[in-house]
Amino acid sequence: MLVSRGRNPNAAEVITQLITNPGLRSRVLTTLGLLLLVRLGIYIPMPGIDREAFKQFIDQGGQLIGFLDIFTGGGISTLGIFALGILPFINASIILQLLTAALPQLEDLQKNEGEAGRRKIAQITRYVALGWGLIQSVVFAMILRQYAVEGLSEVVFVVQTALALVTGSMIVMWIAEVITERGIGQGASLVIFLNIVATLPRTLGATIEAAQTGDRDTVLGIVVLVLVFLATIVGIIFVQEGARRIPIVSAKRQVGGAGALPTRQSYLPLKLNAGGVMPIIFASALIFLPVTVANLTKSEWLIRAASMLNPSASNPWPYALAFFTLILGFSYFYASLTVNPADIATNLKRGGVAIPGVRPGSATTNYLSGVQNRLTLLGGLFLGSVAIIPAAVERATNVQTFQGLGATSLLILVGVAIDTAKQVQTYVISQRYEGLVRQ
Repeated sequence: MLVSRGRNPNAAEVITQLITNPGLRSRVLTTLGLLLLVRLGIYIPMPGIDREAFKQFIDQGGQLIGFLDIFTGGGISTLGIFALGILPFINASIILQLLTAALPQLEDLQKNEGEAGRRKIAQITRYVALGWGLIQSVVFAMILRQYAVEGLSEVVFVVQTALALVTGSMIVMWIAEVITERGIGQGASLVIFLNIVATLPRTLGATIEAAQTGDRDTVLGIVVLVLVFLATIVGIIFVQEGARRIPIVSAKRQVGGAGALPTRQSYLPLKLNAGGVMPIIFASALIFLPVTVANLTKSEWLIRAASMLNPSASNPWPYALAFFTLILGFSYFYASLTVNPADIATNLKRGGVAIPGVRPGSATTNYLSGVQNRLTLLGGLFLGSVAIIPAAVERATNVQTFQGLGATSLLILVGVAIDTAKQVQTYVISQRYEGLVRQ
C-alpha cells in the first residue's frame, strides 16, 4: 500500500484505499446510492396539479422562490414528492440551536449529558422537523390549490398534497441521517450540496448559449463574471480554513519519581468565520420576509416599502446596504452561539493551561472575547462582500445566467467539499495506522 507517513494522504493513497479497502468503498457507494435516491424522488410527480399554470407562477415568483428552489435542487419547480427536501430539517436544526442558547435545559443536555444528551437533542430536532415540515406542507398545499385540476375537492387536494410533501421530507431526513452514520460526510450538508450541484448544468448551459449567441460585450461580461466567481471561491477557501492560533502552555507536572515533565506548548484555534454559511442564510431569509408578507397581504404601502429591498430594483443600494448589515449582525450573533469565551477560559483553567502573558479567569475571558470580536468583524466583512460583489458584477455586466448561484451556494459547495475531503482523509489516516499496528 502506498503510504505517506506523517503527512496528509495524497490522492494516490486515497484512490488506493478506495479500491482495496472494503469499508471505505462501502461507505462511498452507500453515500452515492442514497444521494441518487434523493434525486430520483424529486422527479416523482405529485398528482392533481396543473403544471403549466404553476410554471407561470414560478417564473414570476421572484427571488424567494429561486432561493428556496436552489436548496431543494429544483424540487419546488418540478413539484416532486421531495419538493421540500431537507429544508424542514435544516430549519429545525437552526431553531434548536437558537433554543439551546436560550433554554438552560437544552444547554445542559448539550454540554453535560455527553452522547446521551446529544442523542436526545437529535430526537427533539426530528420532532421539530416533523412539525415544521407539516406547517410548511400545509402552507405550500394551500398555495398550490389554485393550480389543482378541475373536479378535485380543495380539502382533499390540500390533505393529500400536504401528506405527500411532509412524508417526502421525512424520508429525505432519514436518508441524510443514514448517510451520516453509514456513509462519508454529513448527510444533510451533502443533500444540499447535491441539490446545488444539480442546478449547475442548467446554469452552465444558459451561459454557454449566451456566449455563443451574444455580442462581444456579452462574452466579455461572462469572462469577467467567471473570473469573479473563481476569485470568490479562492477567497472562500482561505477564509473557511483561516484561524487565529493562540499559543497556550500547560504547567509542569510532577509524575512519580521521574521529576517534572517539561512545559508543553500548543495552540488554541479560533476560526475566522465561526458562523460558516449560517449568517448569509439568516440574512437572506430575513431580507425576503417583507417581500413575502407584502405579496401575501396585498398591502400597497407594504409593497412599496418592500420594493426598496428588491435586488432587481432600479436603485439596488438600499438592498445591498441592508443585506450587508444583516450579514454582519448575524455573524456576531452566530459566533456568540458557537464560541463561548467564558467556557473556554474555564476549561483552560481547570486543565492547568494558560495563554502566555494573560492571567487565568476573567482576564483570559476578556482576551478571548476581544480576539473573537476582531475575527468576527473580519469574517463578517468578508461574508458581506462575497454576498454583494457577485450580484453587483452581474448587474454591471448585464449577465443574468448565473442568477441564483450566489454567495450562499458557493459557500455551501466549498465548505461541504472541504469537510467531506477531510473526513475521507481522516478515515484513510486511521486505516494507515491500523495497518501499522497490525505489523
